[in-house]
Amino acid sequence: MSDASSFVYEDIPYTLVRSPRRKRLGLVMARSGIEVRIPQRCAAIHGHRFLQDNVQWVRAQLLRSRERAAEVPDYRYQWGEEFPWLGQRLPLERAARPEDARIDRSAIRVYVRAKAPEPCQLQGALHKLYQREALALLTEKSAEQAARLGLQPAAVRVRRTRSKWGHCTLRGELQYNWLICLAPESVVDYLVAHEVSHMRHHNHSQAFWQLVEQLCPDYKNLRQWLRENGHRLAL
Repeated sequence: MSDASSFVYEDIPYTLVRSPRRKRLGLVMARSGIEVRIPQRCAAIHGHRFLQDNVQWVRAQLLRSRERAAEVPDYRYQWGEEFPWLGQRLPLERAARPEDARIDRSAIRVYVRAKAPEPCQLQGALHKLYQREALALLTEKSAEQAARLGLQPAAVRVRRTRSKWGHCTLRGELQYNWLICLAPESVVDYLVAHEVSHMRHHNHSQAFWQLVEQLCPDYKNLRQWLRENGHRLAL
């Protein structure tokens, strides 16, 4: 169990986090801000000095974080606005009936009852549609990739996660962050290849990456794209 206390050095707020599992001091850019992580029995002064000794690195990371935040799209959620799907930008249109709601090559069609829906209503309907379409797409792609290895996923699920794009359990259940479907389809295919390969290798060994390359030869470039642009995949 860890405990935390908040401090400020110059203009930088940070949290000192003690953990019984940690053996060394470390700096982490967490969602809540800068964390200085120290071993349970380490004197607090060492944590404070560690941040001060690395303050230039911290400032550089904070600047990069602000730059990345500015790159996240800011949507208004209104009819006619364009949203990404598999790397393409498609206009948002009204579906006449619930069963007409879908994403195709020409538009994203959502159904809402209100004649003049609020932005939050359109956003909610859009999220539900994306989750449904992403689940169908990722289920199909996962089955196809797994079949190439003579495997079959136990289940495929989608959810919106904070830190991981995908996950494979020891039972062969695959989980994806549905926001991946905003990326180009080749990037989606890389992620599927990555998670399907974990059905055989539950690690990141050389054998694992060889299997990923077998399924997705250009995986290195696509993985780099996701690292550099993943924060832009927001809805």
